[in-house]
Amino acid sequence: MYKYILFDLDGTLTNPEIGITNCVMYALEKFGIKENDRKKLHPFIGPPLTYSFQNFYGFSEEESKQAVAFYRERFSVKGLYENEVYDGVPELLQNLKEKGKIIILATSKPEQYAIEILRHFQLYQYFDFIAGATMDGSRGEKADVIAYALEISHVEDKSQVIMVGDRNYDILGAKVHGLGSIGVLFGFGDYKELTKAGATYIAETVEDILKYV
Repeated sequence: MYKYILFDLDGTLTNPEIGITNCVMYALEKFGIKENDRKKLHPFIGPPLTYSFQNFYGFSEEESKQAVAFYRERFSVKGLYENEVYDGVPELLQNLKEKGKIIILATSKPEQYAIEILRHFQLYQYFDFIAGATMDGSRGEKADVIAYALEISHVEDKSQVIMVGDRNYDILGAKVHGLGSIGVLFGFGDYKELTKAGATYIAETVEDILKYV
């Protein structure tokens, strides 16, 4: 059905809750904000960090850039390892490789962090291409990351491409490029969010993804 499978990282391949929320808490504390409710910080998982600090805490553009710098102080040395691979993901990726699929990472996380995470959790070998955000934010929106993924993988027929992700940003980013999408329910989005965004398919489990690709 599909030849090119684009995967989001956070909330789709791995559960980054502890690492991301710890680093957001660290950054907020630098501004004198004490936040102990991890669930309140779940919206940070998915969109670009500058967007999140501005929209969820009312930071100015300059403040959000400084907050991201503080976030990365901790994330680069500790936060990226406070993560876990969802059950069944290695088996899914292996199955797709055996079927001859082209597997591409398309994440709003900075590319160098994404590569380090994939290597640390022994997932890197399954990917044909890695597309992530830039550290300076010039490529941070999901639609921009997907455009880059399509470019580096030399996709000619978009009908052969599908995006797999857990948030509306993944689904909407895919729609910008006329791609099909699979919204997964085991991450940080929910059925309402994903269907409202226009997901082509909904997967309740990791194993369900195989049914659609």
